Amino acid sequence: MKYVVLIYSNPAAWASLPAEEADRVIKVHNDLIDELTGSGEFLNIYRLAHAGNARTVALRDGAPAVTDGPFGESKEVLASLWEIDVDRVERAIEIAEPLTQHATVEVRPLMDAAGMEM
Repeated sequence: MKYVVLIYSNPAAWASLPAEEADRVIKVHNDLIDELTGSGEFLNIYRLAHAGNARTVALRDGAPAVTDGPFGESKEVLASLWEIDVDRVERAIEIAEPLTQHATVEVRPLMDAAGMEM
């Protein structure tokens, strides 16, 4: 079953981390990517550009309105998403756990091509 692992982080909090801590967390991510690639569970990663490059499109008074930045008032923004293929949701959660250092991580099943929830 395919899942997406969505990693949300606060750019200001991330920027304030000591370099050694940021390097340590990035190493955790890279080591996990290597492990999952070796097991065949890792399918893809999409690193997103800085949230300042985002544009949000929403319907306002019947017309599309475009605003700068990510949606909502949250300080955390979507920073990265991983596509994984595992046999059960518990494994997807196990993969997500080490990624929660200085981030919030969401695990969600991907829908199949017909659009049906899996």
